[in-house]
Amino acid sequence: MKILITGFDHFGGEKINPAIEAVKKLPNEIDGHQIIKLEVPTIFYESARVVKNAIEKYQPDMVINVGQAGGRAAITPERIAINFQSGSTPDNSGKGPKEGKIEADGADGYFTQLPIKKMVTATRKAGVPSEISNSAGTYVCNHLFYELQYMRVHEFPNLKTGFIHIPFLPSQVKNGRHPSMSLSYMVKGLTASIKAAVDA
Repeated sequence: MKILITGFDHFGGEKINPAIEAVKKLPNEIDGHQIIKLEVPTIFYESARVVKNAIEKYQPDMVINVGQAGGRAAITPERIAINFQSGSTPDNSGKGPKEGKIEADGADGYFTQLPIKKMVTATRKAGVPSEISNSAGTYVCNHLFYELQYMRVHEFPNLKTGFIHIPFLPSQVKNGRHPSMSLSYMVKGLTASIKAAVDA
């Protein structure tokens, strides 16, 4: 099995994004399954184009997107992607999202195909905090999650896709205002979560 794991580049004035940093440190193979790593731009629609090109190139069986969710204290697999985008923060193109539907003919929401309960259990057993999230927000993370689900329905019916949010790194947190997680714990938790997903 081939698993494509993506992580966003830094955005919003940050000098680092734990998503791509953690993805880069994942093993190249988990339980005999090939791990393909990809950095994606934090840009509406462009992020999905980059991932689609990678799907066509590598023909993965599963795609897991990883993104930063500042303020969360745990690794959080997402349950659902919604057909809506908004936000006041410009993406890395310098533009904000056009508020409204992501795909005019898309469903209001798509549930992940990943076994998120098993993923949370496995991550906790590895000693890393984890819980299911029911909202991926309305920024680029949810946008990419939704677009991959939309592609699955219309172009890649055998593909399984999902999204995992991770906390800030300690270096991103100032004055202890937000929770954070070390990079080594993120990698440990993501590895356990991915292993549960591919072994389900």
